[in-house]
Amino acid sequence: MKATVDGKVRKHVPDFLLVTDQGPVVVDVKPLRRVTKAEVAFTFDWVRQAVESRGWRFEIWSEPPPVELENIRFLAGYRRGWLFDAELLEEVSCAGLDGVPLGELSACIPDRLEPEVRAAVCHLLWKCHLAVDLKRPLSSSSVLRIAA
Repeated sequence: MKATVDGKVRKHVPDFLLVTDQGPVVVDVKPLRRVTKAEVAFTFDWVRQAVESRGWRFEIWSEPPPVELENIRFLAGYRRGWLFDAELLEEVSCAGLDGVPLGELSACIPDRLEPEVRAAVCHLLWKCHLAVDLKRPLSSSSVLRIAA
């Protein structure tokens, strides 16, 4: 992007242009600690004005909160689907776990070892087949939901 701001030619390359059903969205990604710095805030201000003058949206994305990031990093350890028994994943997927706390998994699938069920649930959370509130630390009281 190029614009004249306060009599000076300014240039900026946003990180992403998303084409959505609601119209284009220009996205800049910056660490939260830098977003409030005067130079960055100034740039984002004129970029926002330029983008919104076209009827587009402008968004600034930063890293998730520490707890959410910790949960995501933890679940990433379960991302490798080939390490899981397909029958186990199917069994867990069909077990009706909506509303079940993580600490009660063994009662829902009593014929399987609790550690393997928990690992399968973590894989299904990673794959977004199941959902849980990632803004709170994962614990035995975290309640599972069927992902929409």
